[in-house]
Amino acid sequence: MTTTAPSADARALGLAHYAARGVLEHVLARHGLTFQQQVVLRAAATADAPQTPDDLLTQVQGSLKADPADLRATLDELLARQLLVEDGAHLRSTEAGHELLAAVGAETAPLSARIWAGIPAEDLAAAGRVLALVTERANTELAALTA
Repeated sequence: MTTTAPSADARALGLAHYAARGVLEHVLARHGLTFQQQVVLRAAATADAPQTPDDLLTQVQGSLKADPADLRATLDELLARQLLVEDGAHLRSTEAGHELLAAVGAETAPLSARIWAGIPAEDLAAAGRVLALVTERANTELAALTA
């Protein structure tokens, strides 16, 4: 008997996103970190150059599509926990911030490896192309809706 793989659609994309995010959020919770905090902290820690708070929040808002006020509160939480510090007009991740990201990365690495294991490279490439196109089109639609 031959079974046909389901077609990719918005529901399948959402289910995959939330399943993977659930795994990550489980790990983050053990470290006292929310998903949004992790995204903001990682963006600051991996930036090529120091960013102002506004630049960092603009970057993260472009990725998460989150409310700017919520992102500002998240940034304030990271500053209060001393995972980020202000360095003049810029932000930088502290040693504690880097250590926290490293611990989360070490814990999620084997989970991610199992999730992605065995998927053929050509399938990953095709999925990557489709997801990039969906992201581009969705961003275009969102921009039109918010214009």
